Amino acid sequence: MAAPSSPAPGVLASPGAWWDARLTRAGLRSPVARDALLAVTLAAVMLVGLVLTVALLPGEDLVRPAAAPWVVVVVVLQSLAVVLRRVQVVACVAVVVVCQVTLVALAPDASVRSLAPFVAGASAATVLPARSAARLVGAAAAAEAAGALLLADGLLAGGQHALSGVVVWGGSLLVGLHLATRRAHLALVRERADAAERERDARVHAAITAERAHLARELHDVAAHHLSGMVVQAAAVERLVGRDPDAARAGAAWLRDQGRETLDNLRQVVGLLRSDDRDGLGPLPGVDALEHLVRTAQALGDDVTLVRDDDATGLPPLADVSLYRVAQQALTNARQHAPGAPVRVRVARTAGAVLLDVENGPASTPVRGDDRGGTGLLAMRERAALVGGTLDAGPTADGGWRVHLRVPGTDGPSGPGGAA
Repeated sequence: MAAPSSPAPGVLASPGAWWDARLTRAGLRSPVARDALLAVTLAAVMLVGLVLTVALLPGEDLVRPAAAPWVVVVVVLQSLAVVLRRVQVVACVAVVVVCQVTLVALAPDASVRSLAPFVAGASAATVLPARSAARLVGAAAAAEAAGALLLADGLLAGGQHALSGVVVWGGSLLVGLHLATRRAHLALVRERADAAERERDARVHAAITAERAHLARELHDVAAHHLSGMVVQAAAVERLVGRDPDAARAGAAWLRDQGRETLDNLRQVVGLLRSDDRDGLGPLPGVDALEHLVRTAQALGDDVTLVRDDDATGLPPLADVSLYRVAQQALTNARQHAPGAPVRVRVARTAGAVLLDVENGPASTPVRGDDRGGTGLLAMRERAALVGGTLDAGPTADGGWRVHLRVPGTDGPSGPGGAA
């Protein structure tokens, strides 16, 4: 993967995400390279601190002049051991402890202590299992305390060094365990979010597949009705050939147009699944069935009104069915998400298209889980796309919801004697 993926919605980025992005841009991509930068930074900070301490307290003589160069060497070596914190954490802790005991021996009165012990202890808690990390850090604290008691000038100074070491190692262990727990929690949250997203994608895919199967069944029914009408019309043309050639030619032209339209519809069904759970003998609903749909909704207690232009007809059969189904789904959504709100259904014709608008007012009471982006909206979009139309859905200015469908249509009903 070329770039780190964005966290799933609702999942917080890890605390180091900001630094991770910037270190990557700086060319420090491997853990060892980043730990090397950390080690150099720790060494530089510690050396600057030593210089400032000596400069600000010139009369204290905290570090003997003969031991000063060795103190610098040990501090640098202790900081550089941090490079091993992820690849060899036990070795890292061991080197840090040895260096810390050496610093006690070189400067028993100075209490020289860098950040390396804290970093090593916290790293052990994030790399190793909790019990192993606790044993390792406990052993490091005990070793440092024993060395301090043996090498410091006097029991009191040794006790101070030992107590300081125990506090630093214990604190680093707690911080490391906290970081490890947080990382595990974030990983679990991301895993659950990814699983939820995969489940949602599976549901959406299943819904789309089911909708396509339903569309295929309806398209099969459209073709069956057309072919039945063509058979009847062909029989009429056969009888008119000798008696009325003009009428026969008109009937033949109608057969040609219907055959072309049926062929186009059948081409759309290629690739769509179909199960034989419907005999296809019943009439297919369309624009003309919207009045019955609205009356049914009103009988259920919905406040629905229908406004339909007289010339909003002449749709191809599949587009006619799709417009009806979109209106049906939109009314269902309005009933579910805004129960009791007034709903207005309008069907109008424009140049070369028929428009459907279903708009409901705001819900009188909040509805739990009011999310219009579910499979119902996906099904409506799928229907619109199948017939070459477009569908837009979204909230209105007053807090309601509007569904707008545009489907291409002919100029009006055609065919001698009506459509089959």
